[in-house]
Formats: sequence, C-alpha cells, structure tokens
Amino acid sequence: MKLDYCVLGTNNMEASIKFYDSLFEQTELNQVLSTERMTFWQCEDFAFAIAIPFNEEPASNGNGTMIGFNVGSSEEVKRLHKKVIELGGTCEGEPSQRGPKFSAYARDLDKNKIVFSV
Repeated sequence: MKLDYCVLGTNNMEASIKFYDSLFEQTELNQVLSTERMTFWQCEDFAFAIAIPFNEEPASNGNGTMIGFNVGSSEEVKRLHKKVIELGGTCEGEPSQRGPKFSAYARDLDKNKIVFSV
C-alpha cells in the first residue's frame, strides 16, 4: 500500500495556487487541473490538491497532522524548506538528521504542516 493523494484545505485559493506552483516548479509535481474549489498537482505515483472545504466552513490545520514529501536528496530538502520561507510560509524545524531521515518541517500559508525528507 502507498499514499495515493493528499488534499489540504485553504481559505485563499489564489494565494495557495501561487504558493504551491512556485514551490513545486522544480519538482516532478505539475498542476493538472484547477476549479473554483480545488487545484491538483500530479506526478506518476501521487497527487496533491488544495481545496476550499466542501462544507463551506473555514479551512483549518490539524494539530499533529502533516503531509510528508520524499524529495530524494538532502540538498532538495534544504532547497524546498528555504523556498517555503521565501514564499511566506513558516519554519517548523530546520533541515537536519532526525533518526533515519534527513528532514525539514514548515507550514504553508494556511498553516498546514508539510515535511520534506529523504
């Protein structure tokens, strides 16, 4: 079994699209579909989306909830973490070795926690 897709909520679709388009521009994830409510990025084995919640309540992040991206190298972990900060996201943990993984933690514009690791 493997992760098929992940959807994170947003309260500002336009800002989130700009954030993730820029974050993913040098990765294998490409924007493949955008509607008023959802935008999707996809690669061969995985899809990622941002969405305005279906129930029309404000999007919120879950305490302890995060999505991890395996990015293939420690250099890419560092690059993507730095990119999140440049795009207005926040640091939740500088790039470093954590147990068996080299990883870095950040939050996007809606405070969703994302991790890059190898």
